[in-house]
Amino acid sequence: MSAVAFWGAIETGLLYGFLSLGVYLSFRILKFPDLTVDGSFPLGAAVAATLIVQGTNPFLATGLAVIAGGLAGLCTAWLSVQLKILNLLASILTMIALYSINLRIMGKPNVALLGQSTLFDQVVLPLPHLPPQLETPILLLIALALVKVGVDAFLSSELGLAMRATGMNPTMAQAQGIATNQLILLGMSMSNALTALVGALFAQIYGFADAALGIGTVVAGLATVILGGVLLPGLTVQRATLSVILGSIVYRLAIALALNVDFLGFQAQDLNLVTAILVVITLVAPNSRSALQTFRKRRKAAYRS
Repeated sequence: MSAVAFWGAIETGLLYGFLSLGVYLSFRILKFPDLTVDGSFPLGAAVAATLIVQGTNPFLATGLAVIAGGLAGLCTAWLSVQLKILNLLASILTMIALYSINLRIMGKPNVALLGQSTLFDQVVLPLPHLPPQLETPILLLIALALVKVGVDAFLSSELGLAMRATGMNPTMAQAQGIATNQLILLGMSMSNALTALVGALFAQIYGFADAALGIGTVVAGLATVILGGVLLPGLTVQRATLSVILGSIVYRLAIALALNVDFLGFQAQDLNLVTAILVVITLVAPNSRSALQTFRKRRKAAYRS
């Protein structure tokens, strides 16, 4: 793998680390299967790109994109909590609606940011002689670390503990006087706000927003969460959030490696195939690991007897 491909994979892994944290909140904390992220990802890109092209400050455009993503998650949660629509179906309905909304926002299928000043152009790191290929990954790493600390602090707070209880056992949480419906609304809003942030940053890094950007986003996000749990298992919140970020980076490195190793024969058009294979491996890995541990324990017990 070339240095360009390596640092590109690191950059993408750090970028999608925000998405992994968002998916962690919905799938792991709230136990809410959410497909809204396939729509909130391009929503963030569409809002940020459209506003930047119109002359809005990139920081403000990114903030408004995050708010838009939060509203999308809020809509999904409202459909599920208030209208009693199955949570998976509610997220699908929102995702479908967001495709049309994104087209409305952009006014066309895609928006280019060529020649526009972005958030990354306005932030200058106080590090002289820094190679250009490291500037964006370092900025993403700093931002991701701050978001991780914020998520850790929230989940360790009284409100965060109530949200975790809501996901673990909503019936018991309600019996303890916890407003579970409101916490689902909050958690889903936070999850999709982080996803929209990824979309906004993606548009500014790669210079475009497209209505079809979100295809397969939820699959990749779920795969990184599961992969992170395999690579760095643990029960604490801090360890869990770190594991999903690590899973995002390793996942992107694995894709880059598969596409750049000649003997495998994969090419750029095989990206979705490679992604599907990695997701299958990621889903099977935890069961294989448990089966291997069980086999070792039985063999030791048989040897002792």
